[in-house]
Amino acid sequence: MQSIRRLYVTKKGPFAQDAQRMLNDLKKNLLISGLTDVKIFNRYDVGGLDDAAFEAAKNMIFSEPPVDAVYDELPAGKDDTVLAIEYLPGQYDQRADSAMQCLQMLTMNSDSAVRTAQVIVLSGTLSADDIAAIKHYCINPVEAREASLDQVTDLSMAWEKPADVPTIDGFDTMDDAALRELSAHMGLAMSFDDLKFVQTYFRDEEKRNPTITEIRVIDTYWSDHCRHTTFMTELTGISFEDGTYTAPIQRAYEAYKTTRDALKRNKPQTLMDMATIAVKELKAAGKLQNLDASEEINACTIIIPVDVDGKEEEWLLLFKNETHNHPTEIEPFGGAATCLGGCIRDPLSGRSYVYQAMRVTGAGDPRQSIKDTLPGKLPQRTLTTGAAKGYSSYGNQIGLATGEVKEYYHQGFIAKRMEIGAVLGAAPRANVIREEPVPGDIIILLGGKTGRDGMGGATGSSKKHTVESLETCGAEVQKGNALTERKIQRLFRRHEVTVLIKRCNDFGAGGVSVAIGELTDGLDINLDKVPKKYEGLDGTELAISESQERMAVVVAPEHVEEFMKYAAEENLEATIVAVATDTKRLVMHWRDQNVVNITRAFLDTNGVTQKRNAIVTAPEEKDFFTAAPVSDVKDAFLKTMATLNVASEQGLAERFDSTIGSRTVLMPFGGKYQKTPVEGMVAKIPVPGSKTTTASIFTHGYDPDLAVWSPFHGALYAVLQSVAKLVALGGDRRQAYLTMQEFFQSLGTNEKAWGQPVSALLGAYVAQKELQIAAIGGKDSMSGTFENLTVPPTLVSFAIVPEKTNHIISPEFKQADDMVLLFDLPRDAEDMPDFDVFRRHCDFLHQAVLDGKVRAMHAVGQGGAAAALVQMAFGNRIGFTVDDQFPVQELFNLRYGAILVETDEATARIWEKEDHVCRVGVTKEAADITAAGTAIALTDLQKAWEEPLSKVFPIKSESSSDDPTLPLFTTYGPKRSESFGKPHVFIPVCPGTNCEYDSAAAFERAGATAEIMVLRNETPQDLAESIDEMARRIAHAQIIMFPGGFSAGDEPEGSGKFIATLFRSPALKESLNDLLYKRDGLALGVCNGFQALIKLGLLPYGRIQPLRSDSPTLTYNTIGRHLSRMVNTKVVSVMSPWFSNMKAGDVHTIAISHGEGRFVATPRQIRELAEKGQIATQYVDLSGNASNDSEYNPNQSIMAVEGITSPDGRVLGKMAHTERFSGPDIFENISGNKLQPLFAAGVAYFE
Repeated sequence: MQSIRRLYVTKKGPFAQDAQRMLNDLKKNLLISGLTDVKIFNRYDVGGLDDAAFEAAKNMIFSEPPVDAVYDELPAGKDDTVLAIEYLPGQYDQRADSAMQCLQMLTMNSDSAVRTAQVIVLSGTLSADDIAAIKHYCINPVEAREASLDQVTDLSMAWEKPADVPTIDGFDTMDDAALRELSAHMGLAMSFDDLKFVQTYFRDEEKRNPTITEIRVIDTYWSDHCRHTTFMTELTGISFEDGTYTAPIQRAYEAYKTTRDALKRNKPQTLMDMATIAVKELKAAGKLQNLDASEEINACTIIIPVDVDGKEEEWLLLFKNETHNHPTEIEPFGGAATCLGGCIRDPLSGRSYVYQAMRVTGAGDPRQSIKDTLPGKLPQRTLTTGAAKGYSSYGNQIGLATGEVKEYYHQGFIAKRMEIGAVLGAAPRANVIREEPVPGDIIILLGGKTGRDGMGGATGSSKKHTVESLETCGAEVQKGNALTERKIQRLFRRHEVTVLIKRCNDFGAGGVSVAIGELTDGLDINLDKVPKKYEGLDGTELAISESQERMAVVVAPEHVEEFMKYAAEENLEATIVAVATDTKRLVMHWRDQNVVNITRAFLDTNGVTQKRNAIVTAPEEKDFFTAAPVSDVKDAFLKTMATLNVASEQGLAERFDSTIGSRTVLMPFGGKYQKTPVEGMVAKIPVPGSKTTTASIFTHGYDPDLAVWSPFHGALYAVLQSVAKLVALGGDRRQAYLTMQEFFQSLGTNEKAWGQPVSALLGAYVAQKELQIAAIGGKDSMSGTFENLTVPPTLVSFAIVPEKTNHIISPEFKQADDMVLLFDLPRDAEDMPDFDVFRRHCDFLHQAVLDGKVRAMHAVGQGGAAAALVQMAFGNRIGFTVDDQFPVQELFNLRYGAILVETDEATARIWEKEDHVCRVGVTKEAADITAAGTAIALTDLQKAWEEPLSKVFPIKSESSSDDPTLPLFTTYGPKRSESFGKPHVFIPVCPGTNCEYDSAAAFERAGATAEIMVLRNETPQDLAESIDEMARRIAHAQIIMFPGGFSAGDEPEGSGKFIATLFRSPALKESLNDLLYKRDGLALGVCNGFQALIKLGLLPYGRIQPLRSDSPTLTYNTIGRHLSRMVNTKVVSVMSPWFSNMKAGDVHTIAISHGEGRFVATPRQIRELAEKGQIATQYVDLSGNASNDSEYNPNQSIMAVEGITSPDGRVLGKMAHTERFSGPDIFENISGNKLQPLFAAGVAYFE
């Protein structure tokens, strides 16, 4: 019998902040007053280790002696309540997976097994109702369950050999009643007419009964999620209610019909036709010359010129938006994580490198009391915080910069949360080969394994939901594994790999059946070959599981071996699972049984075309755009800034890494004080080494309140706003493209409900037609209903355009005594905008940007010009005086499409002569906003702006009060005894590493050569070979660089453990010591690399050694979340060679992005390190003084320590990402000295 040991790990008192947060949460939000204390333990059941290995793993893998306490027995009192929580069987457990990977390195075999649980010990006087409430709050039954407290005797997952896939006997002769009963029993998403159509097919064409798998595959194929069945429904009659605001909708409909006639459209009138008619019209007119069209359906794609190291190349720019509304509603973390993962996979399957993301979400008020949560629903706070954790966790781990995060609040989103991910990818056009598969071509499944997670997600997301349905849909949520998708990112960035791929499809909705099924008309799929996470999966589950991080690629037979070799180099599993045939049939085998064998022609019918009527209701007769009359100017400003959809979301946005990739042109919050939000994102195209000046601008437009009043106006102004924001960032609207996101209630047969998307799509059509900008892609989600609640009728417009980095404009005021003009957009009596004026203003302002006349711009959004002006003022604390001639009321009125512009006075005097351009006021040194003689301090406005969401998404943590000032250590260390020449840098890549490209580029810019090597650990043999190869490569290097990332997902419970465990292996330990002390080499660790150096003991001791309970370490930020922003750090010691080209006292402005960056040591240790010159850098305030204010020392490091060295200075570890500043067009809206010449100093040591 397997020997199983159990241990409990908990944070020591000062570090038990999660437990303290849970105590406060339960007492405040669940009102459990009798609760006095909470302790949280990670429980590990471990098998397959001998005594020595288990003892070593206790303090090396399962815990960190400085911050953790380890127990063999749970230290709970007899009156305490103990609650254990574990994942449901089959759900991915990153903590257990990472622990096993670490144990594999410790033992060099794969015999170990780990199962984890979270154990919560509750102290105090608790009633049965209290305990029940806590369990209900802490356990989401969709992903987890209460775990037993008993010892386990077996860690293997129990499974039964699945039965053969059954045939549905008598299906061909079932009457309507029997078919309806079958549909209800199987929970099918297809319509009854579809099911009748299926019956006819099998009876008349196949002349047999179908298997269960065939019905499930067809149901998935024809689901709304996969085939947009709602959008493809024929609209046989559309009528309009009378009203002032329906007249433009009727005109839009007539224009749509005229365009259909002109294009000779014979297909039915559908929502899809309305959504795509503009692009067809513009394409027919020859307007979309750089559109890249192909048989592959990966993502919206355009061809753009990109300057690469001074030469122009053709690149593909891909963009995609995706929703995961249903999965996120039932399991926020996993749903939001796989929203991003799925969104990435689309352009990634197009062989592009995905380099920037945007997140747009919708929620009810997250401040709502827990007790007001609807039955069957999760609390809004749980949804919004859990989803933020999930999306940011995935993006931060895969290494994707998230440039804009915006959450909209509206009570309609209580029906179903909106979770949109939008991403950009790019690749040299020469990297992408698209060829039609031919019979005999091989289909390779690449990436993750298949499990039960995500089973039925496509059909589940296509249904409306009730209390009962939400209780039974746990398997529909996929589990993300960002580390695996990162490997695919790396593989598909290689030209020699992508040119082998004829066609590629990602595994999303429908799993194997759709991802492989869509690749070509004839396919023979062997389900027995599909890699499984565990045994016990039957043929149906293998066919439709939506397990994540998988790709299907078509490769010619002669290229298979080469492709498999490249996959192995990236530590990726690759398996041949299918072959292309000439049968035009989709065939799937499982255990010598044909579980699917159906014609392509039948599948491609997408079922029976539905028919519906639509009635467009008249918007309420009211003036939506005029704000309430202003009686008190100060009160109006403060209330506007405190409005929930205007209020600061900095505490939400800064948990998303915005700087990885060294491509971020504008930080999400700009100015000296990092307080002016950027309404969009700008990043350089992912040319290796950032050797380009070509960037992409990506923006969005949406207002849920406007959409509820009039879906037509809501969509029209969403398009307008997305383009206005793009122009305000320096873009040229004439080069722009759009993609749309629709989210509506479940329409059923409700004709007025059908009128909502009709109205919205017509609004978007008018805007596209008038602006001559095409929406070349989109995503619809048509199931926003819960019981009798419905979501706002939503159309979000995303706009994208390429632009040069020297044309980018940021929105913060730049200097005092500048003029601010309003380029206004007039509306008529039907609240329709004057498109002529808008086009003229957009083009005028773009030319002004090219002429260097614009200092700042901001599109006017919710909160009117007042909110925009205040936000522009925050970044640099430059005040503003409103011109006496500008009516105060007009500051607060809605004016979508209008743009505020800062320029010099002479230019302003010329510009204000233009039509619909007026002066709003002048910037000033004083930090206030003055209007109608009333001055409102920016500090008061900022407080009002930041307070609404401060309890949900805090911006700062509590600050410690002691003085962290240290004396400067000004003595330089010894130089190298002899010159070497150009040094060679070795950069190891472990699972979770994501800063290797940035780090290599930084060293190469400094004059070194850099080599990246991926650790392979798919098998113990791979691991052993990889370790030996790493040791050989280190022997030829002068510098080793440990880059940032999330080693094994920063699990188990702690960062850097994977890398530390790896480099404790005898071969690597010896090679590292040789490099440092026999060959006079250097080592650098940034962020995750710093964490690894600390956990190896190399910092601060200079030698690899076990950690003691009093060893200095890095632990969780006190704010309890990831932190991504810019910080100021000061060089306080120049003893290390890494600082030989700097002076003590130099201050640099550098990006941070970490969840565990808080340096912790005793006062005695700090003094000793400082006396030896080992404290290299500190966090400082804007005056250059070391600070414990969390505004400047955000992770609350003891004595504001940011970086330390080994005693001789050879080894440096630091949290801030020096490597992410790649040139002057990075972080353009941040002031300060952003170039820290660290890499140049390291290289110079050898020259």
